[in-house]
Order: sequence, then structure tokens, then C-alpha cells
Amino acid sequence: MVHLRNLVFYPVFYFGSIFYVLASVLSIPVGPGPLRSAVAGWARFHRACLRNILGIHIVIEGEYADEPVFYAVKHESFFEAIDAPAMYDAPVPFAKYELFLIPGWGRAAKAYGMIFVERDQGAKALRKMVSAAREYAKEGRPLVIFPEGTRVPHSKVAKLQAGFAGLYKLIGLPVVPVAVNSGPLYHRFWKQSGTITYKIGEKIPPGLPRAEIEARVSEAINALN
Repeated sequence: MVHLRNLVFYPVFYFGSIFYVLASVLSIPVGPGPLRSAVAGWARFHRACLRNILGIHIVIEGEYADEPVFYAVKHESFFEAIDAPAMYDAPVPFAKYELFLIPGWGRAAKAYGMIFVERDQGAKALRKMVSAAREYAKEGRPLVIFPEGTRVPHSKVAKLQAGFAGLYKLIGLPVVPVAVNSGPLYHRFWKQSGTITYKIGEKIPPGLPRAEIEARVSEAINALN
């Protein structure tokens, strides 16, 4: 049954995604509202495929912030990246620059509002990211970052990337850590049925020393390990 579910999931989701990418690109000239609706629709379509085809259900524990914040999210699989537009309200994710180069998708991502991380550009790239993040926060949009910088297997604790503490200090927003246990079900070709849980942690105020913010975020995002 697991194999049959996956053999249905992959063509349905990826061929369906073509429609949402096209809808996103075509909505760019219309304005941000239709574009954000198309992106959120894609994420909700993904959730529907998980629930109805793979038998994966999503549970959310904790409360969302009522102001612009940094959501610092555990990264175990592609699930939490794809799911972000459904999980948060018009989020602005930090993502590696290479994703911008994907035809069609990259153009839509830039117009939607995504902060691209150019790791080889040093201080120049950091200033650019901080400026963009502040502008999006003024619009009331939450920022979403994977502070580990890459996918980390479930039950493993990885050191947070140094850039996270720098962004936290310079942008000056509260941080809301989010744990997620998607790895055992989603981080594999043959995805398994079950429940993926998000655990939204308590808001952490801005202005803390680097060691403290890193320790508190690391503990919170690994709460489901």
C-alpha cells in the first residue's frame, strides 16, 4: 500500500504543481494578492495530496504570533519548505540563491517575496538580506528561516548557522521557534503514512546575546526529537 500511494502521489503532485507555477507567473502583472493566493493554493494542494493520497496528517501545537516575527523552523525534509505558505500568513522565506535560477519558479518566488541567501557574498549579502527583511516586516509579513542551514535527520541536533544570530541582531524582531518532526515520514522516496506535528514555541524577545538566542532556539526547534 505504501508503494501504491507514492506511485499515485508523485505524478499527481508534480503535474499539479505545473498549474500553480503557471498561475503564479501569470498573476505577477496583476499584483501581490493573486500571486500570494496562487502560492498558498499550491501549498494547500500539497497538503491535500499528503492527506488524501499518502495518509499524512498535520497537527499544529501552540499559538502563532500576532505581529511580524522570525519563525525559526526545524528543517528535516522538503515538507516544511513546501508547506510554509500554508502554515504561515504570506511568509517571506530565506532560501538559497540557486532556487532563484529555476525557470518560472524563480521569477514567481522573487515577485512573491523571498529573501535569497548568497553565502559566498559575505557582508554585502548580509546587508542586502537585512534591508529586504526590514521592508517585508514593515508590511506585516512574517519571516521564515531554517537556522540550521540545511536538512538535518530526525533526532540529530545540528549547530545553527552563524548568519542566523547576525540576522536576529540586525533585524531586531522577536523569534518564534518551531519544531517539526517530518523526517521519519517525508524525508525519503517512499513516504510513509502518519502524523507530522508542528510545535510552535514561545516568543523570544530581540536583543539577547548570541549564545543565549542560539541555545534557546536550538532547544525549542529540537523539542520533537
